[in-house]
Amino acid sequence: MTEKKESVLAGFKAFLMRGNVVDLAVAVVIGAAFTNIVNSLVKGIISPLVGAIGTKDLNKYQSCLKAPCRTNEAGDVVTGVPILWGSVLSATLTFVITAAVVYFLMVLPMAKYLARQEARRKAREGVQETMVITELEVLKEIRDLMAAQRGGEQSGGRTGAPV
Repeated sequence: MTEKKESVLAGFKAFLMRGNVVDLAVAVVIGAAFTNIVNSLVKGIISPLVGAIGTKDLNKYQSCLKAPCRTNEAGDVVTGVPILWGSVLSATLTFVITAAVVYFLMVLPMAKYLARQEARRKAREGVQETMVITELEVLKEIRDLMAAQRGGEQSGGRTGAPV
């Protein structure tokens, strides 16, 4: 029974130590911190710009599905069925801005960086392959010259091939 517990614990430890789990945990922490920045951007800049047509708070935009919609002093709905489309719009804007910032400030630069690294690696490999091919060609020429010299000496003279 202890063997089974050890194997389960060992499997759990192996799962946690895999790179993608650690990367995911880091991404969640960074994402949580980044959310505050984006929310502030939406609340402080985007919402007032969109709200220039009406109210500054997008969450106040609503329609009444079943009229009349009335609220009490605390803001709770007393009658009617309100549809709070302003909060959906606000959340959508937050998502789009978050996605755009992540793409343009993180994904795109990282993709360009990785493409440059790959191009450098291929260029280095290309130079090394060229050097290997050149060395092989030189070695083949030396072999051919030595074979020609041996063949010429065996027949009684030199062939005149340069050394």
